Amino acid sequence: MLFTISGKHITITDEMKAYAQEKTSKLPRYYNGVNQVEVVVDSSKGANKISVEIIARGEHRDVFVATEAGEDPHACIDGAVHKLEMQLRKKKAKQRDNKYPGGTDRYAEPPHTP
Repeated sequence: MLFTISGKHITITDEMKAYAQEKTSKLPRYYNGVNQVEVVVDSSKGANKISVEIIARGEHRDVFVATEAGEDPHACIDGAVHKLEMQLRKKKAKQRDNKYPGGTDRYAEPPHTP
């Protein structure tokens, strides 16, 4: 999986990069199609305000985006990763449900006629 991190108006430390990479490396567990993750940390929102945007690109041009704003960059990364996990779970559930369009009705007994 390709990982990139960039900062706008902020310097990305090695510790912040390692933390973001560790957290986003778990995303393919929720959706196998994720092959590229980009993290953008922006400090231009004002004094002591940081926003984190995580963009996950997958197969078939699937793009998932999550943003989180706050004072602590680690908390923002955690929040954005959590939002992204929810999106990926939802996408995988939809794909799994569409694989068998009949659902549970396929195995239902036919109605009884007297």
